[in-house]
Amino acid sequence: MLEESIQELESGSLARIASATSLEDLETVRVQVLGRKGALDQFFKQMGKLAPDERARAGKVLNGAKQTLEAALESAKRQFAEAALRIRLDGEWLDPSIPAPGPRRGHLHPITHIQRELEEVFRSLGFAVLDGPEVETEYRNFDALNIPADHPARDAQDTFWLANGDLLRTHTSPVQVRGMERLGPPLRMIAPGRVFRNESVDASHEHTFYQIEGMMIDRGVSVAHLLYFMRIMLAEVFRREVNVRLRPGFFPFVEPGFELDIQCLLCNGAGCPVCKQSGWVEQLGCGMVHPNVLRMSGIDPEEWSGFAFGLGLTRLVMMRYAIDDIRHLQGGDLRFLEQF
Repeated sequence: MLEESIQELESGSLARIASATSLEDLETVRVQVLGRKGALDQFFKQMGKLAPDERARAGKVLNGAKQTLEAALESAKRQFAEAALRIRLDGEWLDPSIPAPGPRRGHLHPITHIQRELEEVFRSLGFAVLDGPEVETEYRNFDALNIPADHPARDAQDTFWLANGDLLRTHTSPVQVRGMERLGPPLRMIAPGRVFRNESVDASHEHTFYQIEGMMIDRGVSVAHLLYFMRIMLAEVFRREVNVRLRPGFFPFVEPGFELDIQCLLCNGAGCPVCKQSGWVEQLGCGMVHPNVLRMSGIDPEEWSGFAFGLGLTRLVMMRYAIDDIRHLQGGDLRFLEQF
């Protein structure tokens, strides 16, 4: 009687294993039949009530059933695992003969875009593009630009000083000094690059930003030359003709000095929030090179004259691309950079 019950359980369990559609179904059969409180365990508990000869026969049948069911479960699990692997491999299949995709294509930083545009404009006008060190001497960053140690203009250019007395340059004007010293007049040059000031960082201020400065030194250079070149530069930057005006402005290295404004490109001078209803937007500082600056670089101001200008590349980029937070330009976020 017990042997028949065991055989019925075995055949029924084998049928359940064969019809299982998932690993969860197989686990249910295992727990109900082979688990610690499963059907086979109940048969094992009944073995002690049998006579010795019956116990031997029933034990043989019971152990055989257990081995058969365990083997059937393992075989079914392997089949499910192999099927899952085939599905995964079909989804992940690749052709090893296809060349590797290689590195992702990069993007030029928006500051690099604008800098290269301006360099190309000025090269076409006969200007050289010069570079210089970002760690400068106090002399070239301040003294040679008519900004002695007691000059109040230094207060507006709080910078990072090094232990040896050098500093991180606060503008690219030291490159102009190096250009005058090394090349002498006549000279047409621009100096784009990174500069540093001890600023509190917010949406419109950074301690590290980019400028482009330039100068022209020759015989008979006047404010008219300055206006001519600034009009060309701004028309190329904004890709349209712009109206400009000069206002008096103080910069220690130029005399006279000017603030150059452009007529607001959004309202065409009618007045709007961007231009604070004035119709004009401040764009750059400029002026005629101060005679003291020429003398300190070994140039005779009685024979030579020139103009100089400077503007923030970072701010220019923000205007071109309508970027509302300067910190995006230094953050290194690829999602931001991939837009350009």
